[in-house]
Amino acid sequence: MIRGPDDECGAASMLAVAVVGLLLMLGLGAAYVTATAAAHRRAQAAADLAALAGAGAAQQGEDACGRAAEVATGNGAALVDCARAGDEVTVTVRVASPELAGHTFEITGRARAGPSPVSAEVTP
Repeated sequence: MIRGPDDECGAASMLAVAVVGLLLMLGLGAAYVTATAAAHRRAQAAADLAALAGAGAAQQGEDACGRAAEVATGNGAALVDCARAGDEVTVTVRVASPELAGHTFEITGRARAGPSPVSAEVTP
């Protein structure tokens, strides 16, 4: 049997649909990874700011962990843990990850802030 040019009609269309589907899945995966990385940066920024605010409040004799919680909440995070040792404050905050198939997980950020110890005397 000799095949004519019409026997394979539509094969390229199916290949094109498969390639477009693959590219769509790769694009969605890349978007999810990027959104998760942005959420991690947001959590870390909220932790940094909360620790700095808590350390500033501690140096002024105020409630360090209360101030850290306010700043964390203001930056879209929830304060999970706060520890004060003198004027030094260590905080842990969490933010929700982007949703994937109806599920989210928690992304945490940790930071410590306080006065720097003087390590050596500087002489001219």
